[in-house]
Amino acid sequence: MQGLCKFGFYEVFKVLYSNMLGEENTYLWRTSLYLAVSASAEFFADIALAPMEAAKVRIQTQPGYANTLREAVPKMYKKERLNAFYKDVAPLWMRQIPYTMMKFACFERTVEALSKFVVPKPRSECSKPEQLVVTFVAGYIAGVFCAIVSHPADSVVSVLNKEKGSTASQVLQRLGFRGVWKGLFARIIMAL
Repeated sequence: MQGLCKFGFYEVFKVLYSNMLGEENTYLWRTSLYLAVSASAEFFADIALAPMEAAKVRIQTQPGYANTLREAVPKMYKKERLNAFYKDVAPLWMRQIPYTMMKFACFERTVEALSKFVVPKPRSECSKPEQLVVTFVAGYIAGVFCAIVSHPADSVVSVLNKEKGSTASQVLQRLGFRGVWKGLFARIIMAL
């Protein structure tokens, strides 16, 4: 659901915001457009993701609670109603929105830069394999930047999932500046 909403709403908001800006401003402000469009899309995508994420975290962090989604969801709903599925949506936004903004904006601008400075011919004259290489390289570069931007929030969310009753600000204060960056290099290598 998250991927469907993220990529689907990205295209919907891109058209909507482009129409609001007009053709010239869309080009002039394209990076801001990519950021606004991706933030809007991820906002709604996380609302779709939150119930699955909540159930996944409950299964992973509370041994014996449930073994499957089919088992966890009714238990969660019975005990906490809808709050069980949406109480962690704000930390999810804190992690996912900056990640997605970086993902789309960096990807779009990297494709432009590679096409302008690396590929010796216009995109329309490139073969499918050449276009695929540009897309792959742009995707990897965007992935590295996404990891850097989202890693502090991801660190906080990971601790929140382990420690019930803590708030994001408490965890952030306890981890400190160096603590939120721990594991970033491994995360970047993992993207290879």
